[in-house]
Amino acid sequence: MPTSRLAAIETACRAKGLRVTGPRRVIAQVLSEAHDHPDVTELHRRAAARDARISLATVYRTVKMFEDIGVIERHAFNDGRARYERTPTEHHDHLIDVKSGKVIEFHSEEIEELQAQIAAKLGYRIVGHRLELYVEPLPKKSAGA
Repeated sequence: MPTSRLAAIETACRAKGLRVTGPRRVIAQVLSEAHDHPDVTELHRRAAARDARISLATVYRTVKMFEDIGVIERHAFNDGRARYERTPTEHHDHLIDVKSGKVIEFHSEEIEELQAQIAAKLGYRIVGHRLELYVEPLPKKSAGA
């Protein structure tokens, strides 16, 4: 799967007339393999582990370019960091653990239907949305409870 994701990023770059340089390819590879929502610092750490010549500035420029051409999405999950993921092929929402920062992707038909009903009730049709739920783990139940 990551190989096809990498190919999709490279194809999108070429379609926009952008060269796929060595550093861009490494950054695209890191993004295509990511199963989390890394920020630029983490992307740089992962890219520099593959090619130490890749600077933080190069990662910033490349991420901005990938965002501009629509191959990645930027998220701001209230932790002060811009985080990134490949532009999804299917809609999903996010649960963000406020203690660990872990981001969990999910999809709920019930939530989607309820949102559509609310919009219709108010005279609207949803054309797009993002749902971010900020959560913390439930307290563990004691054995005697």
